[in-house]
Amino acid sequence: MKKIKKIKINLNGKEKQIAENSKIDKLLNELKIPIKKVAIELNQEILDKKKLRKIKLKKNDKIEIVHFIGGG
Repeated sequence: MKKIKKIKINLNGKEKQIAENSKIDKLLNELKIPIKKVAIELNQEILDKKKLRKIKLKKNDKIEIVHFIGGG
């Protein structure tokens, strides 16, 4: 069986290990985060949600996920 290589990223200020070559959409699925209700920042750049399937995460990437909360 092939061992999956892991890389470390920083997710909302906490270190997290993920599989090498993971994409952002897969990470959000694993975390059960609804894409429509969040803003995603990768290394201080806000991402276009249409491109999440194409963006591979790299070692030491910094991801911030901000949830929108309704109310008034």
